[in-house]
Amino acid sequence: MTIYNKIRNFQESQRLELKEQLPDNLEKEAVAFLNASGGELIIGVQDNGAVVGVDNPDAVQLKIKDRLVNNVRPSILGLFEIKLENHNDKTIVVTTFASGVEKPYYIKQKGRSEAGCFIRVGAAAQPMSEEMIDNLLNIRYPVSLANLPARNQDLNFTQLQIYYNGKQKPLSEKFAKTLDFYTPDGKYNQVAAIFSDENNFSFRLAKWFGTDKIDLCQKEEYGFRCLITVIEKVLSRLDTENITFARKMGLQQRVEQQLINQNALREAVVNAFAHNDYSQGNTPIFEIFSNRIEITTYGNLLQ
Repeated sequence: MTIYNKIRNFQESQRLELKEQLPDNLEKEAVAFLNASGGELIIGVQDNGAVVGVDNPDAVQLKIKDRLVNNVRPSILGLFEIKLENHNDKTIVVTTFASGVEKPYYIKQKGRSEAGCFIRVGAAAQPMSEEMIDNLLNIRYPVSLANLPARNQDLNFTQLQIYYNGKQKPLSEKFAKTLDFYTPDGKYNQVAAIFSDENNFSFRLAKWFGTDKIDLCQKEEYGFRCLITVIEKVLSRLDTENITFARKMGLQQRVEQQLINQNALREAVVNAFAHNDYSQGNTPIFEIFSNRIEITTYGNLLQ
């Protein structure tokens, strides 16, 4: 048994919970820390900070470990540490929790519900609302547009066919299946809707005078058409705005340089469209300033 000697300020906070004895709601306190920014649960200290110690601390350690492993989901192995500390010749049990990466964590018996999911707010564990739980699940399991049926099942793909014909790669009669435009039950999915002539997403481009967003020079709408067409139009417009600077270097030499490398700009635009999260109705935004081009896209970074 290892005993740590440490000077502490025993006062409950966002990251510290004090208990005189092993609590019946251990799992509740655990998931609250895991769903927030982590923290410590200390057993053997009263609410007022008085150290009373723990009888048979080894047995308490074992009970904590067993309850956390068996009663909290998803598995939190590796997300908590239990150790003993000595204060005023009394032994306390300190359980340290990390912030979990598979939120929301919940009490197994209660499930992913307001009765099973908690989060640390101030010095207390508070129930999570259904909206909070759903938001965390959407982050953990992003909605796949391929599995969501399109609201409009009467879709046309004339613009997409023109694009592929221009690339000398005409689409076959089975192109929709090849491009995964169907849900598992055979309906057009949201991916198909985005690439159809009936795409109803709005894509915005704005040009500002100067280097800030005070005076708007121009605002354009590139949406409501096949996504491929939108991408080509945005790229064409940004290529026009990607001005080239020239500077003389001596009598016979002149150096030219674009504001932004053309290949880098094209890749940034394509990635903005490709990795955007369309499930919430958001679309990339393109903004042109006198000294830069800003691209805003929505969604999480790939892990």
